[in-house]
Amino acid sequence: MADAHTAAHKHPYHLVDPSPWPIVGAIAAAFLTGGLVLYMHYAIWWVLAIGGVLTLATMALWWRDVVKEATFQGHHTPVVQIGLRYGMALFIASEVMFFVAWFWAYFNASLFPTEAIEHKWPPPGVHVFDPWELPFLNTLILLMSGVTVTWAHWALKKNNRPQLIAGLIATVALGILFLSLQAYEYVHAYHELNLTLGMGAYGATFFMLTGFHGFHVTVGTIMLIVILGRCLAGHFTAEHHFAFEGVSWYWHFVDVVWLLLFVLVYWL
Repeated sequence: MADAHTAAHKHPYHLVDPSPWPIVGAIAAAFLTGGLVLYMHYAIWWVLAIGGVLTLATMALWWRDVVKEATFQGHHTPVVQIGLRYGMALFIASEVMFFVAWFWAYFNASLFPTEAIEHKWPPPGVHVFDPWELPFLNTLILLMSGVTVTWAHWALKKNNRPQLIAGLIATVALGILFLSLQAYEYVHAYHELNLTLGMGAYGATFFMLTGFHGFHVTVGTIMLIVILGRCLAGHFTAEHHFAFEGVSWYWHFVDVVWLLLFVLVYWL
């Protein structure tokens, strides 16, 4: 498919057709951000709801078009895939900087505790998790999921479809198990440790770091489910599967972030 496209256009590049999704996405983002402000200040929720629905619809329909371009129209030539790889690498780099900001806030609060918390960290009265219980179990689960997604990628490159599907199913299951245990951990934090987002610097930085990481695991799990569906539909080959690679990069990224969380926040 890619060779026919290149021959017809005399070049290996993809000149994207006009699309409504950039302008629709901009409108959705305006509703989403404006709705957040209205909800937080005036408890008006319907603008936020419209923004959320429009954003999800834009993402689904835009990515549907990208799947068509890649799989059925042959536009994602090897040259185009180089640009996609750079784009995915830059996206992950931006995610790294996002987490750097929250880790910086945590280090600032923990290494230089103020007089308001008696120059102690954790602050007086704050009960923390035992790192060798649920946090350690979740670490093992995420590390194992990194192994299974790598196994699936290896199977794809070897054209071993049964192992590809088995590896992806295992990765999705491990991701869901991780999220379930983190939800249980949050319930335990609230009821047993009396630890909440509003408990000063520790509560804010702990829940922002673990909460945003949990959000990224949720997004990664959804992406893996989509990739699993595409594998079942036969969309990928051993030579043409950048979407699979991009999702696996993202999954390894959330693995590394959790390792840092476990060592720096739960353990140390």
